[in-house]
Amino acid sequence: MLKIAYDPIYAHPLPEGHRFPMLKYELIPAQLLHEGVISKDNLFSPGLLAEDIITLTHDENYWHQLRDLTLSPKEQRRTGFPLSARLVEREVKIARGTIDGCHYAFENDIAFNVAGGTHHAGSNWGEGFCFLNDQAIAANYLLNSESAKSILIIDLDVHQGNGTAEIFKNESRVFTFSMHGANNFPYRKERSDLDIPLQDGVGDDEFLDILETTLPRLIDQHKPDFIFYLSGVDVLATDKLGKLALSKEACKARDQFVFEQCIKHNIPVQVSMGGGYSPQIKDIVDAHCNTFKVAVDLYF
Repeated sequence: MLKIAYDPIYAHPLPEGHRFPMLKYELIPAQLLHEGVISKDNLFSPGLLAEDIITLTHDENYWHQLRDLTLSPKEQRRTGFPLSARLVEREVKIARGTIDGCHYAFENDIAFNVAGGTHHAGSNWGEGFCFLNDQAIAANYLLNSESAKSILIIDLDVHQGNGTAEIFKNESRVFTFSMHGANNFPYRKERSDLDIPLQDGVGDDEFLDILETTLPRLIDQHKPDFIFYLSGVDVLATDKLGKLALSKEACKARDQFVFEQCIKHNIPVQVSMGGGYSPQIKDIVDAHCNTFKVAVDLYF
């Protein structure tokens, strides 16, 4: 059975003026339920996460400042959100949902987190709406528990996974692959194991050609036994923060190709949803829901 991490806190941690980026986290499961793609049995609500698991990835002092709400005003501005206990709880639950999703992926080949993809959070900083890096936390958890020996992180969000790159810069067991807009945030990039910066306006055919050439080679070379996939839909031409020009159809084809490679090589995959900032919320929700639909068609 497909298992999907979702909690109402995903959508409601912020003052009203900051709500729009969060609406999709409520609407995605609602739309999937409405269309009959999933049932309530597919959804699970994650709990909290032990601090010693968080600090496998994040600097202990940074985590304590986050937990105790003592980040400086400058550090909070870097994140884009006003810090609150509710927001920290949200971040911790998202990270737990991604870890739980790993266990479900070992059982069912794939699992989702409706939120997550908080790839701008580095070892000792938050940035770009990200405080804790859910997939990095989960990857270190798998390594520490010896549940995986070689991990591939596939980041196809329009923004470089700079926090993920920084966290794993000295970790040979995790290969970080980020394919992103060259001129998009963050403007000071970190170095992933493989970065493919794309010029403004790259569209369907070029994007898919690069992915289809690159990903099979990475899997063959590095032979991961677990994959994390960040499936941001801010690659869409309609996105107000992204500078690429993909259609919804190409975004869906992208997801299908990633999943087909995981199936071909029998590698479990955990999927976090990442960014999406089109002015029309329907465009965001439709594109994210397509990722779930492709998975259901291929795996179940």
